[in-house]
Amino acid sequence: MAGNSQRRGRRLTPKAGAPKGTGGKNKDSLAGRGRTLPADERPWHKAYSGTEKLPQRTAWKQDKERRAAAEEGRAPKIGQPGTKDTTWGKGGGRGTPTTKGRGGKSAGGRGGPRVAPGRKANPAKDSPELLVGRNPVLESLRTQVPATALYTAQGIDIDDRVKEIVRTAADRGIAILEVSRAELDRMTGGVLHQGVGLQVPPFAYEPFDDLVAAALEQAAPLLVALDGVTDPRNLGAVIRSAAAFGAQGVFVPERRAAGITATAWRTSAGAAARVPVAQVTNLTRSLKACKDAGFVVVGLDADGQTDLYDLEAAVGPLVVVVGSEGRGLSRLVGETCDLTVSIPMVSDVESLNASVAAAVTLAEVARRRSVEV
Repeated sequence: MAGNSQRRGRRLTPKAGAPKGTGGKNKDSLAGRGRTLPADERPWHKAYSGTEKLPQRTAWKQDKERRAAAEEGRAPKIGQPGTKDTTWGKGGGRGTPTTKGRGGKSAGGRGGPRVAPGRKANPAKDSPELLVGRNPVLESLRTQVPATALYTAQGIDIDDRVKEIVRTAADRGIAILEVSRAELDRMTGGVLHQGVGLQVPPFAYEPFDDLVAAALEQAAPLLVALDGVTDPRNLGAVIRSAAAFGAQGVFVPERRAAGITATAWRTSAGAAARVPVAQVTNLTRSLKACKDAGFVVVGLDADGQTDLYDLEAAVGPLVVVVGSEGRGLSRLVGETCDLTVSIPMVSDVESLNASVAAAVTLAEVARRRSVEV
């Protein structure tokens, strides 16, 4: 017998371990998603060279790279916007009815960036939003919010709200498109939409000076400021509470804070269409401007020196400042406030959610004002 090749229990596989790498086992997860977009076709990349409208964030990235290259004495590593056709089809720009997508399917008459199927590009800040939910959509239509299209799911359960939504949209000349529920799920990213979606242009923020001036025209001026609240659901809930308890407006920082998105619209249950919202570049400077205009600025803080139920300033012009979900009020904002207020609690709970704290405070302010009247 040559060697021991016939012995029992002999090894039939090599001792070497599996080679490094996936071996293509993740290839199936990419099936149907199309090719990966090169950098010059990605609207959010500084190398973008497409013919679509250049997003503000991308323009900022390219300008930053130009300045850095000038300082270092080299050529900037950026794209050349407008030099590469990134619209669907050939020669069909955005809004061309005959524009076709891959496989001959219509792209909805909109054109758009050549994003691979199944992949979701980061939308530009100035791109349209899709409001979902029957109450938010109905309130938006009632308050004449500009809209370009109404999407309804096939087989939707029709109630009085849906009837009014469709009738109002038709009266305003808004295109009404019936799509499958699966398609509406895809358009909304899986958000609960209740069978309706309203496509609206980017939210129109109120100028801060106009917000303050309009509030001062009221008998009991009341504004709400958010300091670094990053969850759009909290923002929407605060706007809803502001509308419920008589606040004339809300203002938020432009950076490191949530803005009015479709999520905030939905959480506000349509109140964002009735309460003016302003974005400010510097929250501390804006609060000082409110103080100069005669407002008392009150910050919510778990360790505040004043009890909410002892807030005598509630009956006058007031700005309520709500801190972020994690760290509360920032140092500069806290120093700018005339006083900090705490909400008395009987349990050992450390703090309340930002939107809940705002609702409790605004309810107490409304109660005090009703007693004074």
